[in-house]
Amino acid sequence: MTEAIHHLIEQYGLIAVFLGCVAEGESAAILGGFFAHQHVFVLWQAFLAAAFGAFVGDTFFFILGRSFSDHPYVLKLKARPGFSHAFRLVSSHPNIFVLSNRYIYGMRLVGGIAAGFASITATRFVILNAVSSLVWAALFGTVGYVFGLGAERIVGQALHRHERLLIALAIGLAVAGLAWFLAHHVAGKERAKDAGET
Repeated sequence: MTEAIHHLIEQYGLIAVFLGCVAEGESAAILGGFFAHQHVFVLWQAFLAAAFGAFVGDTFFFILGRSFSDHPYVLKLKARPGFSHAFRLVSSHPNIFVLSNRYIYGMRLVGGIAAGFASITATRFVILNAVSSLVWAALFGTVGYVFGLGAERIVGQALHRHERLLIALAIGLAVAGLAWFLAHHVAGKERAKDAGET
């Protein structure tokens, strides 16, 4: 069983990192770094998969906001509590907003849509988004890699590689759960704040 899981991670792990980072996934980037430390991936491949996933995700939502502003899905995202705040920020500080948006939990989806609605040019957005994606992937991938180093010292090398990968999966799920909780907590505060303003 553990060998089958190990094989799946080796075969499809980078695709999972890419897809996880398309959809707001710090935990996917961290896991990519962790698995690179376990020699399942090459470190630069994990960084590239995370950066490309983040870039594709944000660019996709930018295009949705720019070209499909009347689509029901876009209108639904536009109705989210953080949209008006994101639109104000991207309108007043476009460069800073595009570079920092992905670091704010719960704002990445509406941030991309808001940037599509704003006056920032597509070329400028793509360049800033590419820089931001590379820095973000390097940062969170390195966290995962360093965590792998520390975990190996704590857990020790006595465990088989398969067992270490199972531990990594459990940790990744815990990180994803924590990220989900934080995102909903921040979104709840934002909703309460917007409700207080109206």
